[in-house]
Amino acid sequence: MQAMNWVDRGQKLNIEPNEQHAGSCIGVSRMSSVQLTGGAFTLWIQLRGSAWLHAREGRFRLHRGNWIVLDRDSRPSLQADRHGVCIGVALCGADLDVLKEDACRLYPGLGQMRRCDLQIALRLWRQLGMHLQNPATARAAALQPLLRHVAHLQQALGVQEARCPGRSLHRKRHVLGRLCRAHLLLQGNVDRVVRVSELAELSNLSYWYFSKAFLGLFGENPQATGARLRLQHAGELLANSDLIIGEVGAACGFESGCSFARAFRAHFGVSASVYRAHALRTKANSAHAQRVSRTG
Repeated sequence: MQAMNWVDRGQKLNIEPNEQHAGSCIGVSRMSSVQLTGGAFTLWIQLRGSAWLHAREGRFRLHRGNWIVLDRDSRPSLQADRHGVCIGVALCGADLDVLKEDACRLYPGLGQMRRCDLQIALRLWRQLGMHLQNPATARAAALQPLLRHVAHLQQALGVQEARCPGRSLHRKRHVLGRLCRAHLLLQGNVDRVVRVSELAELSNLSYWYFSKAFLGLFGENPQATGARLRLQHAGELLANSDLIIGEVGAACGFESGCSFARAFRAHFGVSASVYRAHALRTKANSAHAQRVSRTG
């Protein structure tokens, strides 16, 4: 699978990683899609527009500057929108050894790059694409800068290694990776209530061990994290969609309008209707300021 794979203008691509081969560079643009049908560790970076990514961890809307790291059994599929451009790297076989280096260690997660970091990532990805057919040592040398670049964005997680249970650094890192993946599952399922048992099963940890480790690492229990992420999603829908308030609550996994109203006010300090009105005024003022700056 040592190849540069790019699909454009509605094309579809299926990639089946092979453990006996190295990874590949993937590009998806303008209504095209890609599906990984085998196991591979993947990194995706949204360059322009947006894209929908579906994986075992859930459903994610990627916007410009978003990056996401997925584990080997995530089997992601990605669909770019009309103006979307997304690049990715799928690693399997010998190239996975690069991830064992401290400077290249990545954990499952979702984040945002600044514009300068995005430009650097694109340049490093292009350089990697030029070395895919080279021997393993040269390919690994080209892969390291890109992984180090993203690992630098995750450096806060490295500080949290000490907070994970385990007698050895290897065990702590192993637990950290599983907890980060559980957190990503919560981010990818903001439309429903995710049970702690489901998170523990994905992490391959016991219910009690997982709950204690999650609280120790993130400072809040899984239920609180899930509720906070769902309420943040509700705020985004109120500001950027035409759904009525009851529909927003249902779309975020709340069983009734009353439970949604109570939870929303407790989290944001105002009612959903007041929040929406303020968001609309802010957008209108921003649009007016942009028009004034253009005409001035």
